[in-house]
Amino acid sequence: MLVLLPPSEGKAPSGRGAPLKLESLSLPGLTAAREAVLGELVELCAGDVEKASQVLGLSEGLRGEAAKNAGLRSAGARPAGEIYTGVLYDALDLASLDTAAKRRAARSLLVFSGLWGAVRVTDRIPSYRCSMGVKLPGLGALGAYWRTPMASVLPEAAGNGLVLDLRSSAYAAAWKPKGEVAGRTATVRVLHSQVVDGVEKRSVVSHFNKATKGRIVRALLTAGVAPKGPAELVEALRDLGYAVEAEAPGRAGRPWSLDVVVTEIH
Repeated sequence: MLVLLPPSEGKAPSGRGAPLKLESLSLPGLTAAREAVLGELVELCAGDVEKASQVLGLSEGLRGEAAKNAGLRSAGARPAGEIYTGVLYDALDLASLDTAAKRRAARSLLVFSGLWGAVRVTDRIPSYRCSMGVKLPGLGALGAYWRTPMASVLPEAAGNGLVLDLRSSAYAAAWKPKGEVAGRTATVRVLHSQVVDGVEKRSVVSHFNKATKGRIVRALLTAGVAPKGPAELVEALRDLGYAVEAEAPGRAGRPWSLDVVVTEIH
């Protein structure tokens, strides 16, 4: 099983250990593309801070993020699973998993990134600021930039099992499973169901959507469940207590769509 996750805007500080080594990151087929993005980002942020802030969409209070980016090559690195914070990662709570579940997380979780393309939670990276929606002056829009290298690397990373896609739309644009891989991919949407005046209404609540996805991943890792495909995932999630509505694709080469329906927001 390969689980595709978005990163988080908020990140923990860089570590005090050895600095980043691009060649040590997973998915080595992305190394050249990573070097290109890293090089332009560092150069941009080491120069005109005003321009860097505009490109990165930084508010006045976040101007310091440009200086952090300028020092990425020398900053200490720590596991990506410790760098990414925020609602989904708080709910996932990697640090508190038992040893077996941590091993499963290391094998199956892949975090998409505007800077790195995609990394595993054990890859050591520094804290940074560069979303997939950024358009660098030289390389252009990162969502489009990553499509070519991702297309050659991700199918192999997907292996022969289930691909559970929990990414937001900006990060999903960097790689869309195709063909046989798409047929064993499941995208998940979390819907909040409530009855108003006797009528059920469903809505997507961003904060709760992220938290529920984090809890779903944690539950799968903790239970040691390894569904082989979308249909098996539906059964596994129902066994774990989730209300799931599934829509199989109308034709081959399309992903499954799963709605996880919840009645309480927490």
